[in-house]
Amino acid sequence: MTPIGAVLPRILKSVPQAIWVVDPEGCILYVNPAGVAALGYDDESELRGRQSHDVLHAYRPDGSLFPASECRMLAPAGTGEPEHGDDEWFMRRDGSFFPASWWAAPIDLPDGRGVVYSFFDATEVRELERARRERDAERIRADESRAAQRRIMESVEAVHRRTARDLHDGAQQRLVSLLIGLRLAKELLPDGESAAAELLGHSIADAQTAIDELRELAWGIYPSVLTLKGLAAAVEDLATRCPIPAVVDSDGGRPLPSAVESNAYFVVAEAVTNAVKHARASRIDISLEFGEALRIRVADDGVGGVDLTTAGSGLTGLADRVAAFDGTLTVESPPGGGTTILALIPVPA
Repeated sequence: MTPIGAVLPRILKSVPQAIWVVDPEGCILYVNPAGVAALGYDDESELRGRQSHDVLHAYRPDGSLFPASECRMLAPAGTGEPEHGDDEWFMRRDGSFFPASWWAAPIDLPDGRGVVYSFFDATEVRELERARRERDAERIRADESRAAQRRIMESVEAVHRRTARDLHDGAQQRLVSLLIGLRLAKELLPDGESAAAELLGHSIADAQTAIDELRELAWGIYPSVLTLKGLAAAVEDLATRCPIPAVVDSDGGRPLPSAVESNAYFVVAEAVTNAVKHARASRIDISLEFGEALRIRVADDGVGGVDLTTAGSGLTGLADRVAAFDGTLTVESPPGGGTTILALIPVPA
């Protein structure tokens, strides 16, 4: 068996970590090749016999003196206890500094207790740590941004719902009452009052038009069918109003949080509106799948060629809506091959 003493010099020469040995006075007795290279020297002889503290860090990076009495690396020679540090700066031969992590342990030498050092350049470690902190900070900022966007959308959804309800229960009901009163008044007119009957007829028509327009306005703000029957029924109703044929395929659905439901509805509505306005399509297919994630697919047979990265505010708004609820949006739109918009929105169980 080979004695450990015979292989130890080879081990010290081959390890990538810097190893130094200093005597009880702090003078360098031994430096392995990695330790020589770490400070930019050419040979161990350039370091042997010199004060290790003066070589490593007689000065701080700001140019101020670093007294040896404050150096913890030399402490094991007196205390017999190991030391460790991650916040040290060592000086290279050319005067430049680098951050270092180091370990120092006492070692018994023929003339007393010395110290063995091990250290490495921590520049890469610190860069990785800085990059990790920046990634964490960026992720936190993105999470906070999505949370804020979600709160805004939930607030807008509540306002839209309340506004649509107020229009329906307030102004629309008053107009309906007015319409009924006008019809009753027309029926009570005696024969021969043709001028008054004609005037009431016009008023009845205007009242009906106002009711229809108000109902359409309330539907655009927040469709009542979404509140009463849910997302699938609201999308079916949307398809019936579409000026080009629109077919809906749904697995029936399940109850969803109102904010998710309204957000998903307006994703479909915006996608359909884009297809009608820009795609020159003759058909739109809409599918809804209610699983662990709500899967929304809106496909048209139009001209295609849509690029999400350069798209207008419509598709950008879609992406923002989906991202606010931690979802993903993809667009497939080969030129001449129609456009398919796929949104996946996580849904709490």
